[in-house]
Amino acid sequence: MVEISSVIPPGRRMIDGYPSGGFRISGGLFLGPTLVWPESQEPWSLQRIEDLTLAHLDPVRRIDPPVEVLLIGCGPRMVLLPSALRRQIREAGIGMDAMDTGAACRTFNVLISEGRRVAAALIPV
Repeated sequence: MVEISSVIPPGRRMIDGYPSGGFRISGGLFLGPTLVWPESQEPWSLQRIEDLTLAHLDPVRRIDPPVEVLLIGCGPRMVLLPSALRRQIREAGIGMDAMDTGAACRTFNVLISEGRRVAAALIPV
């Protein structure tokens, strides 16, 4: 298991670690793919990054206030998303960056500690 620590403003979620098959978020254990944003988290319906569609990101699109950037944790390694999907995500008004899940967790915590509006869509490692 990988441990992550950072200074997070009160009331904000922090990704404490990403044990095999899930995530520790603000002291709770969440198994399977997970969506995280500053105030909450929920299970994510996507099981494999290769199956990602714009519809899988609908929960992120409904967050109010909106997030500035979406980090997509692709699993143990970064996956280049198809250009048509990247274009659809941009056209939907979502700033997005895909990376391996560990990097997405660390980046989420850094951006949260800076007070940014960020969300993470995470596939477990």
